[in-house]
Amino acid sequence: MASLPIDTSGASPHSSAGASELTPGVNARIDRLPATRAVWMLVFLLSIGGWFEFYDLFFTAYVGPGLVKSGVYSTTTASFFGVSGLGAFVAASFAGLFVGTFFLAGMADRYGRKTVFTISLLWYSAATLIMALQSTAPAINLWRLIAGIGVGVELVTIDTYVSELVPKHLRGRAFAFVHLVQYTAVPSVAFLAWWLVPLTPFGLDGWRWVVIIGALGAVVVWAIRRRVPESPRWLAQQGRAAEAEQVLQALEAKVAAQYGKPLPPAVPTVEPATTKAAFREIWQPPYRKRAITMLVFNLFQAIGFYGFASWVPTLLVSKGVTITHSLLYSFVIAVSNPFGPLIGMAIADRIERKTLIVLSALGIAVFGSLFATQTSPAMLMTLGVLITLSGTLLSVGYHAYQTELFPTRLRARAVGFVYSMSRLSAMFSGFMIAFALRHFGVSGVFALISASMVMVMGAIGIFGPRTNHRNLDEISH
Repeated sequence: MASLPIDTSGASPHSSAGASELTPGVNARIDRLPATRAVWMLVFLLSIGGWFEFYDLFFTAYVGPGLVKSGVYSTTTASFFGVSGLGAFVAASFAGLFVGTFFLAGMADRYGRKTVFTISLLWYSAATLIMALQSTAPAINLWRLIAGIGVGVELVTIDTYVSELVPKHLRGRAFAFVHLVQYTAVPSVAFLAWWLVPLTPFGLDGWRWVVIIGALGAVVVWAIRRRVPESPRWLAQQGRAAEAEQVLQALEAKVAAQYGKPLPPAVPTVEPATTKAAFREIWQPPYRKRAITMLVFNLFQAIGFYGFASWVPTLLVSKGVTITHSLLYSFVIAVSNPFGPLIGMAIADRIERKTLIVLSALGIAVFGSLFATQTSPAMLMTLGVLITLSGTLLSVGYHAYQTELFPTRLRARAVGFVYSMSRLSAMFSGFMIAFALRHFGVSGVFALISASMVMVMGAIGIFGPRTNHRNLDEISH
């Protein structure tokens, strides 16, 4: 791969003890940065943008009982693909996510991480607001699909953005921190649903208020956009060396001032190629094996992850819990969401990424099987928390992992492609879970989830490469 053509004569005086110690490569200069406040602030700002996406992604579960209560939807339908069933609402969400990740995520490789980050957030906010004002199942499904397109693009862009802005020794913790912030959206939406869904403030159904609040993400997007720079790795790959140098100098100056001493010397490493990438490159070694592995992984992880996360209140109702108590129990379970990433911050850079994914999937399978046999509220909530912790650790692991497997020039496109399989799978999982629940009960639902987690463990455990503490382009070289 070609090295980045950045002129070292323009390097920041804060970037090292002397120009002779500095490699001109953007990867080397980023990877030697210590974890100062300036680096963490960039991660935090991106995670705030992602907070609204997670709010939107997870309100599917918590407004479900309200949609049924209002008479717009039914819990199950006589036909497998019934458009008025709650499964159709879940499917519309993930159909939009599939379109966004499969067809449009590559825009971040073409137009830049910052531009797509902004546009996709505005897109989803507007569509969500319109959805909240609809009164029929088909109309809600349509606007839910449109909103999902924006969310799908945004989530891939944020993952790509974070992986490229942080040094290699910080990637695991950075993704854990992003998820820590993002997952606080889950108890927030669960609390609002518990509070508002049973009510009709100002004559509007409570579920509409929960959705409208989530659409307010557009209000903060401009403030975030002004403070987050474009990815210097992407700029370098595009051949825009002067802009990459400007971003790096500003970041190095802030980090050096906070670090209080010269930055560590940059170690020569593989740098992003300035050649353009074609989609067919995904099917060439070494990416072909990785793409197939991640396609299989995403196909099955979505059934396990969203099979529980998107159906918590409904599964509890099916076990005999009232709607009001179901939302209360769901809120208690939802509060545990940020604790998985908190654990991840402590272990994500200490344990190999693929190992974390396999152990998390095992936890979902074991705790899910136990959940299906319980009737005690205390045990349901305890096991629900354990499933949630396992699910969030799985999410922390694989969101970092799949961005590490592909080069800068096609990172967003490749991640969007493999990640889109999870959206396609999750879209049909809504119907699959509804079918299993109708014919086999909660036990049937968790049998499906456990089988999916076994496939996840096999795919990553056997075929997944190691990535911890390795330079992004070395992994993909």
